[in-house]
Amino acid sequence: MSIIMLWLVTVVMVAVHSATAGVVELNWEVEYKLWWPDCKEGIVIAINGEFPGPTIDATAGDTVIVHVTNKLSTEGVVIHWHGIRQNGTPWADGAAGVTQCPINPGETFTYNFIVDKAGTHFYHGHYGMQRSAGLYGMMIVRSPKETLQYDGEFNLLLSDWWHQGSHAQELYLSSRPMRWIGEPQSLLINGRGQFNCSLAAYFNKGGLKECRFKDNDECAPTILRVEPLKVYRLRIASTTALASLNLAVEGHQLEVVEADGNYVAPFTVNDIDIYSGETYSVLLRTHNPTPSRKYWLSVGVRGRKPNTTQALTMLHYADAPEFDRLPYPPPVTPRWDDYDRSKTFSNKIFAAKGYPPPPERSDEQLFLLNTQNLMDKYTKWAINNVSLSVPATPYIGTIRYGLKTLNYQKPPGKEIVEDYDVMKPPVNPNTTKGNGIYNFKLGRVVDLILQNANVLKEGSEIHPWHLHGHDFWVLGYGEGKFRLGVDEKTYNLKNPPLRNTVALYPYGWTALRFVTDNPGVWFFHCHIEPHLHMGMGVVFAEGVDQIAKMNIPNEVLGCGLTREFLMNRGRH
Repeated sequence: MSIIMLWLVTVVMVAVHSATAGVVELNWEVEYKLWWPDCKEGIVIAINGEFPGPTIDATAGDTVIVHVTNKLSTEGVVIHWHGIRQNGTPWADGAAGVTQCPINPGETFTYNFIVDKAGTHFYHGHYGMQRSAGLYGMMIVRSPKETLQYDGEFNLLLSDWWHQGSHAQELYLSSRPMRWIGEPQSLLINGRGQFNCSLAAYFNKGGLKECRFKDNDECAPTILRVEPLKVYRLRIASTTALASLNLAVEGHQLEVVEADGNYVAPFTVNDIDIYSGETYSVLLRTHNPTPSRKYWLSVGVRGRKPNTTQALTMLHYADAPEFDRLPYPPPVTPRWDDYDRSKTFSNKIFAAKGYPPPPERSDEQLFLLNTQNLMDKYTKWAINNVSLSVPATPYIGTIRYGLKTLNYQKPPGKEIVEDYDVMKPPVNPNTTKGNGIYNFKLGRVVDLILQNANVLKEGSEIHPWHLHGHDFWVLGYGEGKFRLGVDEKTYNLKNPPLRNTVALYPYGWTALRFVTDNPGVWFFHCHIEPHLHMGMGVVFAEGVDQIAKMNIPNEVLGCGLTREFLMNRGRH
């Protein structure tokens, strides 16, 4: 394990001491604005008047400083820097109730952290359901010694959009009985989609009308303009609140080279599946079409029975006529419930050469049983029969100042999975609410066994799980119930990919391994916004003795019991 730890530390230290290290400093104002994301007016959360928010462009080793002013008049706000490990600055992770207090209306909070490794990342709101309201943007961290060879690049930030506001969605999900919010009305590419018209309407007579855009229309697609016989890097991130997606480019193959900020062994596909919280880089090689023409780029729903039309834009070759229609219809999104196809894609992802394998053995195993439950007739999602309710006092402050309000949960034994019939609705659907956390010592190798199960009625859903503060090795996927002592023998210990987000497939399990090498308090949760809102997450405390010595800025902890503690500290 010492070799693994040394490699991880070396990566960070090389980045920090890179000769190109600099400072990226930004001033942001977060506020609601009227917008037309899908050609229908709605309300978005914008940053400096932009939706999506501005793209952050930095180089590995840079210090990023973002002064965030909350101009939302009635609610707090935080921003999570998805994929950034926050090594040494856990209070800058941007998870309300876990690593900081929400920024109050009218106040400014400064995030100050080092981007420790190159990759395709993004940021988003992590308070309430503000991601559903549009609080997100791309974050590109470049390598000072990039090994990939390409001629240009495009960012593709994928999201889903409801005409119902995020506050109404929160209320519906928290009602008794729960009112489901339904499928999104639109899919957006870089914040742009079309609800009441279609770019490809002329292939479907009698359907939606053909889109006609005016100058500066906020819903007009962003066209990808390319030259023949070139290589382009598509940096793709999914910040969807609900939808799992599939992306394809008509007539072109995609070479997958990066996943969640880590290089992977390159492989070529016709399309990619991407779940909420995941990022990819793919290389697209252009042809030399004669005559020059345009090609479709399509994004459709996977993993849920779709009630949302594809998002479309175009790959526009130089010299192609500007207003010509495309000659063929867009690529058809694979069938939504073809999970074997999805798993085939996941099983093609391996670490690139030069990445270390995981430690051969783990010190601890934590089973995490994912279930849908009831609590006083409220519908909840629960882990090990506990539906998470994050407290008003951030965990990191409670630990830092030794407040006696923490409940450290004891990891359940293998019986939590062995005694549960994951293929049928629960015999006893009841659950409890809790805010306990799991406590890990530093330097431990931990296996996380995510086990999916049946929902309250018939069925099982995909859950993309995201870990803050870490990458983990994806050791394997399996069908049905995890078999202790059997399924470990199937683990890939040679070249598993490093990720920060991973899919848990219906009625199956996913096994992960990570090293507790980053003192802090870290969220681990389903990245589907309604599921997290309904309790589908856990929290890890790591290196509690070191957290107690951290120099955490007071403004991080100006709420709950830590506010009272800090106010009274100088009075005695």
